[in-house]
Parts: sequence; structure tokens; C-alpha cells
Amino acid sequence: MAETADHIRDKLIEELAAVHVDVEDTSPNRCAASFKVLVVSSQFEGKPLLQRHRMVNTCLAEELKEIHALEQKTLTPEQWEKQKSQ
Repeated sequence: MAETADHIRDKLIEELAAVHVDVEDTSPNRCAASFKVLVVSSQFEGKPLLQRHRMVNTCLAEELKEIHALEQKTLTPEQWEKQKSQ
């Protein structure tokens, strides 16, 4: 089953209590093989980048069996607000 951006977004919001999620299908012809995600969650507070990415990978473990590439940007709500104001 090809994963959809909406499915990935919904799962990240639900399992990581994300306050903001952007998911972009970056594969050629939008064939759902490669995605770029931005996840904003308070669950990332105090965690290093590698641990944040592992949390996303764990959340999407089943989906990653079908996805060839997943580019991640993981931010806390505070980091997200700072980035938006720049």
C-alpha cells in the first residue's frame, strides 16, 4: 500500500501530540516513495536531534517499510515560533 501524506500527517499528530505537521511527497511523480516532514511537538523538549528523529522513525515504523526516503525536521513549539518570526 502506498502511504499518503495525509496518513503520515495524521499518525504523527496522534502519536507525537504534534501541534504542527507538514508532509510533502518529494518523490518523482508523487508516487509516495519519498517524503519531507516538519514535526512540531512538545515531546521533543530537552531531547537531542537524533532522539527526536528516532521518535519519528518509531512512530512511522510500519510506513517506513514502504517509504524509500524520509527527510525530517523536528522542532519544539518554542523553536517553531522563533523560526516563524525570522
